[in-house]
Amino acid sequence: MIDAVFYEVFAEEKKALKKFLSPSIRARFISKTIQECVEVFPPAKLISIRTQSRVPLRWASHLAGIFTRSQGYDHLVSYRRASGRDIPCGYIREYCSRAVAEQAVLMMMVLLRKLKKQMDCFGAFSRDGLTGAGCRGRRALVIGIGRIGTEIVTICRGLGMTVKGVDPRHGLKGFDYVPLAKGLSWADVVLCACPLTAKTKGMLNYNMLRRVKRGTIFVNVGRGEVSPTEDLARLLSEDALGGIGLDVFDGEYLLADFLRARRANSSVRRIRKLKDKSNVVFTPHNAFNTQEALEEKARLSAEAVERFLRQGAFPNAVMES
Repeated sequence: MIDAVFYEVFAEEKKALKKFLSPSIRARFISKTIQECVEVFPPAKLISIRTQSRVPLRWASHLAGIFTRSQGYDHLVSYRRASGRDIPCGYIREYCSRAVAEQAVLMMMVLLRKLKKQMDCFGAFSRDGLTGAGCRGRRALVIGIGRIGTEIVTICRGLGMTVKGVDPRHGLKGFDYVPLAKGLSWADVVLCACPLTAKTKGMLNYNMLRRVKRGTIFVNVGRGEVSPTEDLARLLSEDALGGIGLDVFDGEYLLADFLRARRANSSVRRIRKLKDKSNVVFTPHNAFNTQEALEEKARLSAEAVERFLRQGAFPNAVMES
């Protein structure tokens, strides 16, 4: 009898999880998402996923608990609502904020300095059209000043940027919060670290983002549904945006399924065409993935699973339903 099944486990994560899990726990590790496995029933009463697995509704009556190895848990809230069952769910409150923030700023700098184009021009050792922009003195708008957003603010300030933020809660002391529309028209760079909620879904759509100054850089490391990819592509084609950096995508689980299976539909073709542009940087929801964050994530995941198996409760329980 298996105690817990971990889905969406990549090689380094599997090694780290095994390091922290008690030998007495019978665990199974699967690299695929749940929908890729096509299982009729869950192979254990406790399952652990990330953000791309979609738990079948028919599993709800067979599950004792669901644990997501992520800070975001909107997918678990949606599942409980759809299933009509108050299944105990858990998440990791904090493990990778600095890592995600660093990747957001990395993407920003890659786009500002035209790094993809620089690399393409190496063969001819040409510098034509490669003049980029520095960070010092530029204006950065951070949307979502939670743990990740706060780290982005710290790094951008360290680079000499002027930073403002958008968030309904003004929790960061001595910081300049502004309305979204005002901030967008002010910024040179917009960095999104928003969670997905009913209010943020589609918030950064075409009509909202067209308020930016021509050539503004946009980076999203929060949730893809906040900024629809099709709208971003349109703004890029109109030169309203000067560059796009995405670690998250709307309809991400479907996109991931198609890309891993090497199948194509119209959405995948648009994404592939867009990613090849010199002013676009796409990464596979990997901003969290540093050695330090992965180790912490594995430790916290192991502790959460073991506690649930002993006590029937997670250290950080999802309270929304």
